[in-house]
Amino acid sequence: MQIAILLYDRFTSLDAVGPYEMLCRMPDTETVFVAERPGPVTNDKGSLRILAEKSLDEVRTPDVVVVPGGPGTREALRDEALIGWLRAVDAATTWTTSVCSGSLLLAAAGLLKGRRATTHWLGYDSLAAFGAEPTGERVVTDGKYLTAAGVSSGIDMGLTLVGRLAGDEYAQAVQLLTEYDPQPPYDAGSPAKAPAELVARLRSGDHAVVA
Repeated sequence: MQIAILLYDRFTSLDAVGPYEMLCRMPDTETVFVAERPGPVTNDKGSLRILAEKSLDEVRTPDVVVVPGGPGTREALRDEALIGWLRAVDAATTWTTSVCSGSLLLAAAGLLKGRRATTHWLGYDSLAAFGAEPTGERVVTDGKYLTAAGVSSGIDMGLTLVGRLAGDEYAQAVQLLTEYDPQPPYDAGSPAKAPAELVARLRSGDHAVVA
């Protein structure tokens, strides 16, 4: 089974690496990073690069596709080669998945029209504009499409997919061996839980608090 994790300039690192850490542990599986051209691809902070081993042209029939999000999504939405590749490989995938704003790329390819899906909470309107039905759930399954909300939820999506592909017991073993037992020091991980003033600032585009 081949799992292709798409990379493009200014992707968010954890969007790609979180699912990778879950999925790469399955047996008889090739997990490959792909981009328009082989070589290092730079993340959204410009400080980390992941090597794309293969080009889009070299990966034509993956069993699973994982599409991370990130600030680079805006430019990627206008990349006809990338969007066309998603549309083409989806015809043969068993699972087509995304993390964060990666679902916007799937939606732009026409793959989520009329489907329930999720993305980062700041992107619900953009997702709806492409014809999807945004939900506030952390991981959403609609047919063979598995979408995750913002950044860290890609770990949950990856673990969910391991369960679907290799069974619940195997997924539980992966969870245990990676000691994925979240106990965050704050309960502010969703707009429903975070301080209302902070949510309002981020909705308004004031991201200076995390700059």
